[in-house]
Amino acid sequence: MRTATDASATATTGTTKTVLEVLGLHRTYGSVRAVDDVSFRLPAGGSLGIVGESGSGKTTTARIVVGLESADEGRVLIHGRDRGEHARGKARRLARAREVQMVFQDPFLSLDPRTTVGAALRETLALHFPGSDHTRRITELLDQVGLGSREADALPRQLSGGQRQRVAIARALAVEPSVLVLDEAVAALDVSVQAQILNLLFDIREQTGIGYLFITHDLGVVRCVTDDVIVMRNGRIVESGPTGQVLADPQHPYTRLLLDSVPRPGWDPRSIAAARRAL
Repeated sequence: MRTATDASATATTGTTKTVLEVLGLHRTYGSVRAVDDVSFRLPAGGSLGIVGESGSGKTTTARIVVGLESADEGRVLIHGRDRGEHARGKARRLARAREVQMVFQDPFLSLDPRTTVGAALRETLALHFPGSDHTRRITELLDQVGLGSREADALPRQLSGGQRQRVAIARALAVEPSVLVLDEAVAALDVSVQAQILNLLFDIREQTGIGYLFITHDLGVVRCVTDDVIVMRNGRIVESGPTGQVLADPQHPYTRLLLDSVPRPGWDPRSIAAARRAL
C-alpha cells in the first residue's frame, strides 16, 4: 500500500497554504466536555488524522468542522473564512456546504435505497450546479472512483460495501470540496477492500490537491494515509505532530497505550487493561 509520506503535499511544509483552521473548539453535553479547547490546522493537499477511542471527542470535532453540529465556543475557518458566520441566501449556504464534505462509516445509511447511483450523482450536481447537462461529469466521477456504467444503473443494495463507499466518495467529490472529512470511512470494510479504498483516496489527493481529515481509531490507517496526527482523549488533544514521529516515539502515556493495544505476538491484554486503569 502506498503511504502518505509519498505524497507531494505534506502537512509539515511551512510554506503550504492552510485550507482548514480550527481554533479553540468547545462542546459540552450537560456535564460532559465532548470537545475541550481543540485547535489544529490542515494545509491544502494535506492529510491529518484524529485518533482516539470511543468518547475521545474525535467524531464530535469532525461534525463541528462539517457543520452538522455547532460549537459552544471556537471557530472553524476555511481559507480564512469563518464557517460559523450566518450564511444568507440559498446560494451562500450551498457554497458553504461545498467547502467541506463528509464520508461516513456506513455509506448505505447515507444513500437513498430507491435511487440509482447515477441518479444520486445527478441530483447532487443539479442542486449545486444547476442549468447544465451533467452526463459527462457523472461519467468522470464514476471513473475517478473506479466504477462504471454498470454501477451507475445499480441501486445501493445491489452493490458491495466497497462499491457503496466509492459511490459516497464520488458524491462528496462532485461538489469539488476543499476538505474531505472521512469518519471511520474504511472501518466496516474487509482488509483487502480497505487497502483498495485507501489507495483510491491517495490517488485522488494527488490528482486534486484536496485536504483530508481522517477520523479513526485504526493506527494502521493513520500510518498509511496521514502526514500529521492528533491524539484525543476525553475531548482534549494530548499529543500531536508528524505521524511517523508520533507513532515511532510517542510522548504521552495515552498514545503509548493506544499503540500497545494493537494485537501482536506477545501482546498481553491484561497488562493493557491495567495500564488503562492507571491513566
